[in-house]
Amino acid sequence: MATIRPFKALRPAPVKAAAVAAPPYDVLNSAEAAMQAANNPDSFLHITKSEIDLPGITDIHTAEVYEKAKSNLAGFIGRGVLIREEKPCYYIYELVMNGRTQTGLVAVSSIDDYEKDIIRKHEFTRPEKEQDRINHIRTSGAQTGNVFLAYRDVPAINSLIDEWKEKTPVYDFTAADGISHRIWIINDEVAIEHISDLFTSQVPFTYIADGHHRAASAAKVRRSLEPGYNDNANYFLTTLFPANQLHIMDYNRVVKDLNGHTEAELIRALYDDFEVERMPAAFSPTHFHDFGMYLGGHWYKLTAKEGSYSTDPIGVLDVTILSEKVLDKLLGIKDQRTDKRIDFVGGIRGLHELEKRVDSGEMKLAFSLHPVSIQQLFDIADSGNVMPPKSTWFEPKLRDGLLTHLIYE
Repeated sequence: MATIRPFKALRPAPVKAAAVAAPPYDVLNSAEAAMQAANNPDSFLHITKSEIDLPGITDIHTAEVYEKAKSNLAGFIGRGVLIREEKPCYYIYELVMNGRTQTGLVAVSSIDDYEKDIIRKHEFTRPEKEQDRINHIRTSGAQTGNVFLAYRDVPAINSLIDEWKEKTPVYDFTAADGISHRIWIINDEVAIEHISDLFTSQVPFTYIADGHHRAASAAKVRRSLEPGYNDNANYFLTTLFPANQLHIMDYNRVVKDLNGHTEAELIRALYDDFEVERMPAAFSPTHFHDFGMYLGGHWYKLTAKEGSYSTDPIGVLDVTILSEKVLDKLLGIKDQRTDKRIDFVGGIRGLHELEKRVDSGEMKLAFSLHPVSIQQLFDIADSGNVMPPKSTWFEPKLRDGLLTHLIYE
């Protein structure tokens, strides 16, 4: 069963929350981070993307960058921008995007659970991305990135969170992108114990929805510490969402060339495994096993033929069908994690982004996919398998800086 516990969050002074809150470190490059943090000395990007404070830096993974993150974090604490909770608490985090509300519980989850597969995974990680977060955590002493966990609904947990949300939140603001953020502090001992007991009795597994590298890095930091390390390092920062709260968006693909095919040859080859229909406008699939393809200024609907794909938990995924029947078979893309001919576009950017990248000549064709379902994510993780790279895109994104977990006291 899942083990979570409250923690003494490092968090913004209430008047600073909107200024501190920042997009996750891995959705912005250095230039974008510098632009967003310009004229805002309180932006948490000064900690998660500290290279923005080192003009002329060419390697963002040097020790100097991590040391700058550590010193910036100390500066935020020294200036009173960030304050430390006096006692361990749970937190409720609500996000509202385009009128849709998503609410989760912020806690620290057990690294033992992660290593015993009570916290289940559905993606491989890349060593270089892990090492970046390992260095950041070890040097700064802080887990600044939140791991997004999902679990099957437990009515008693849902009710408790709904009741607590009737109180006044400690933070309540709308960010520049229009997404609203509200956080409540659960500091009542009885409520805290009740929540902990509900998870250990009614939540057998949690599932990483987003943050595989952050979770893996926290586990490796714990393994690397000397005996006698602080118990905080046995846990990592998580926000846990019941399945009913989650919204998975499509994660689309763009490809640089046709692997030697002409446009007509590629379309003819697709008929082996798909029904192909030219569409009058941009096509976003509304059913599993339908795909949109943008090629030569035109949109096509591809429908996978029955019997052309496996029905096992991995084979039935649209990302697998596209990978096997088009990207590998026709376009020669064997490993999407390393092949430079393919790129990935989150559904939040819309189909216009796919058209733009093809029409500009940067890419030759694009594919739009139907989103993976939360049940498919659970099924894959339960089967012990992993999804193809870049299978899920979750929105809205949790903001960095609102709640941070310190592994050193």
